[in-house]
Amino acid sequence: MADNPFDTEYDIGSLVEGATYKVGNPFEVWQWMRENAPVVRHDAGEFGTIWSLTRFADIKAVLRNADVFTSSSGILLRPMAQGDDPGSNRTLALSDDSRHATLRTAVAGWFAPRNLRLLEESMSTAARIVVSDAVSKSRVDFVTEVAARLPLEVVWTFFDIPTNDRAAVTGWSMDAFCAATAVERSIAHLEILDYFSSLVEKRREHPGNDLVSVLAGIEFEGRLLPMEEVVLNCDNLLVGGTENVRLALSGGIHSLIDHPDQWDLLRDDFSRVIPTAVDEILRWTASATHLVRTARQDTEIGGQWIRRGDRVVLWLPSANRDPDEFTDPDSFDLTRTPNRHLALGSGPHHCIGVQLAKLEIRAVLQELIGQVHRIVRYDQAKRLDSIVVNGFRTLPVQLEPRLSVPVLE
Repeated sequence: MADNPFDTEYDIGSLVEGATYKVGNPFEVWQWMRENAPVVRHDAGEFGTIWSLTRFADIKAVLRNADVFTSSSGILLRPMAQGDDPGSNRTLALSDDSRHATLRTAVAGWFAPRNLRLLEESMSTAARIVVSDAVSKSRVDFVTEVAARLPLEVVWTFFDIPTNDRAAVTGWSMDAFCAATAVERSIAHLEILDYFSSLVEKRREHPGNDLVSVLAGIEFEGRLLPMEEVVLNCDNLLVGGTENVRLALSGGIHSLIDHPDQWDLLRDDFSRVIPTAVDEILRWTASATHLVRTARQDTEIGGQWIRRGDRVVLWLPSANRDPDEFTDPDSFDLTRTPNRHLALGSGPHHCIGVQLAKLEIRAVLQELIGQVHRIVRYDQAKRLDSIVVNGFRTLPVQLEPRLSVPVLE
């Protein structure tokens, strides 16, 4: 506390400690910062010296200005001892300018509205099976047995993962995201990278109609992307394609349990409420806790002078609770409009799969409303011990089925 010259009440340094998010209560710190130190330079321990930004307007301005604030040097806080992020200037999320444009253009068609419309029926069918399986068990861990399943199914379809491999890759994916220890998560992640290395080799020899083949065939500056870069991009899309939906759905259900009036509203007027409900769940859960950008040149933001090479950390959940942007921001309101949240970023790096994520969330919510009368917790939920993503590692719930299943439009 004494090392922080900007406050006497809240410890800004707690924002880079996983324990802060494990108890789920960083919002008082962010509120204090928005009011007293919205753009502040401070020592972040093993992560070095950073600028922390907490106001919606400042964070959005940085996200939208890739000419001044680059993603190529890394988008997440890493201990300084670990050196540069291996994906720096090599993956879709960690590149700018012509490299980013090349990668984004290559994969954009897979997330275009026309392609997503073709997927809607199969997504609805998959969501129905996922929820039916959960209802038949009655008691489930909502994170692993419901929220994670549909986005994994969609990713396997996009990547054309062979049927015989899906169980193993699903297991590694769940461990990489939800295992109890960092060691277990790291081992699972290495298994995923090894698997993609083998898969990319096969797709370069025998290309198919799938996203791995697209990535394996990308050329930049007259040559194919190196194998390692293709693997890193596969991993990047796997994480982006599964984590956001899993965390948003599990966090959304946790909030609906805590706000039964909102569950009733969604159940009784689904068609009217669902368009705004999905965005409110995304705003409220804000699964990405932070993003990092590095200044390409000296610049000013929020009244502070930021030097070239300085890193700025954008606390997205804080932006999504900024009262200058949202009326009554600490209220969970499924009818909220407008709702221009930053949960999935903004600007040139705005999540390429945003519409897909919304469709997946909608599909699962529609099946829950149709098949489930009430959802209750039967044991304590456990949050992730992470400064990178915000949400639940486990959410034990009991699903009480409807006596009759209505037809939802």
